[in-house]
Amino acid sequence: MKKVLAVLEKNHIDYMITGSLVSSMQGEPRASHNVDIVVNITTSSIQALINAFPSSQYYLSEKSIHEAIAHKSMFNLLDTNEGDKIDFWMLSDDAYDQSRFARKTETMAFGSKMKISKPEDTVLMKLRWAKMSGGSEKQFTDAKMVYEVQYKKLDLNYMEHWAKKLKIEKLWKELKKKASPLT
Repeated sequence: MKKVLAVLEKNHIDYMITGSLVSSMQGEPRASHNVDIVVNITTSSIQALINAFPSSQYYLSEKSIHEAIAHKSMFNLLDTNEGDKIDFWMLSDDAYDQSRFARKTETMAFGSKMKISKPEDTVLMKLRWAKMSGGSEKQFTDAKMVYEVQYKKLDLNYMEHWAKKLKIEKLWKELKKKASPLT
C-alpha cells in the first residue's frame, strides 16, 4: 500500500481510497482481501505505473489500464508474492463520482498520509454497492457501522440528497431505522 501511494504521489496521479479499508477505518474494522482506489489517470501515466511494478513481483496489465481509461472502468494490481490486490477504479464523469472525489480528505493511517473518502460518501457507496450486488449484507453492515460511529460528524442533508439521486432511498431508510448511532 505504501509503495502504491508513493507511486501515485510521485506521478501526480490524484486518488481516493474507498471501500472496505476506509469503512474499517471509519466504522468497524474487518478483514478485506483488496484495497479499492479511485484514480484519475491519463494515458501519459501508464508507463510510470508499469515501470514501478515490475512483472517479476507484480501483475499489472498495460492493456487493462488502457481499457479502464477508455471505458471508465477498473484494473487491478496484484502482488504475486504476497497476494495483495489493489482495485483501481477510474474516476468517471458521473456527478456523484465527481462530488465524492472532490470531497476526499487526507488522513494518517498505517504510517502513511493518504486521501480517503469522507464518511458520508463511504456510507452512500456501500449502500450503492449493496443495491448493485442484490442486497449484500456485508456492504450494508459496513455502511451501518460507519453511520453509527461517524453520526455526529455526518452531513445528513448531503446524504439525503444523494440517496435520492442514487436511487438508494430504501436502503438509506432501512439503515437509519436499524442503526444505533454513537452519541
